[in-house]
Amino acid sequence: QVQLVESGGGLVQAGGSLRLSCAASGRTLSRYDMGWYRQAPGKEREFVAAINWSGSRIYYSDSVKGRFTISRDNAKNTVYLQMNSLKPEDTAIYYCNAGGPGQDYWGQGTQVTVSS
Repeated sequence: QVQLVESGGGLVQAGGSLRLSCAASGRTLSRYDMGWYRQAPGKEREFVAAINWSGSRIYYSDSVKGRFTISRDNAKNTVYLQMNSLKPEDTAIYYCNAGGPGQDYWGQGTQVTVSS
């Protein structure tokens, strides 16, 4: 069992930056592929970014490519999402996900609000 806790969300003006963290407990994250997803009010949850267990493969949605950076520190059991040049349309609850063979874990989410 893996417990994931996101932090770092908040209110920021357009053009600003935030860094989200996802800390894991229960098991080491090094065996899991990790992802960030977000859900805006009235919309479905959507993919934001993902990083494989070793950090050798990284993927971004087109909407955040060039602005967001996903990274992981397996020694700290933590995954990060650096978000720069934030836009009002980035406003959402951001969720951390850990995935492995037959396993899928989610955090409780952290709110990001970008004001125009």
